[in-house]
Amino acid sequence: MNLIVGLRGVVCRIEPMFIEIEAGGVIYGVQMSLNATSALRMYIEADAQKIVKIICTHIIREDAHLLFGFVEDMERQTFERLIKINGVGPKVALAILSTYTPTHFASIIANKDIDALKKVPGIGAKGAGKIMVDVAGFFAELLQNQSITPQNSLQHEASLALRSLGFKESEISKSLQGIEATSVSDIVKEALKRLA
Repeated sequence: MNLIVGLRGVVCRIEPMFIEIEAGGVIYGVQMSLNATSALRMYIEADAQKIVKIICTHIIREDAHLLFGFVEDMERQTFERLIKINGVGPKVALAILSTYTPTHFASIIANKDIDALKKVPGIGAKGAGKIMVDVAGFFAELLQNQSITPQNSLQHEASLALRSLGFKESEISKSLQGIEATSVSDIVKEALKRLA
């Protein structure tokens, strides 16, 4: 069971796959994917004192308490599903989420693109095949619930990232109109400029 399911506070240190966030007078060390820290970094660059909110998965082991953070729920769900696979630990799950966004990863699974999965550091042909088989049904269900089409998936992910950073739905949809960028981070960057 997760003891810590989210944190709201000020980021006092940010690295490519790790942040320290001060929440309620306590500083937490949280591991994150490259995509998640990039989204946070763009938000923080505008104002270092901004309060951020992240979703967490708290893993308790005999020798450690580990916190993993996400800016959107689909990333958290993907991470939690991946670490249930025998042989896939948090490190490999974060590597997957650092290489691909959840919707891109879902399309790789749907297209059975083993070569794309083998591009993730730490995943060989055998591991890629195992992951493909294990998560196939999970993504079909997840994407159905999110009712995402490939055309709007980038906008959808950008919208989730902006929502997790505290913006209102009405502000977000206005800021995303007419943005033609081809990556989530570029869309978020452009939207943040408009929101500023």
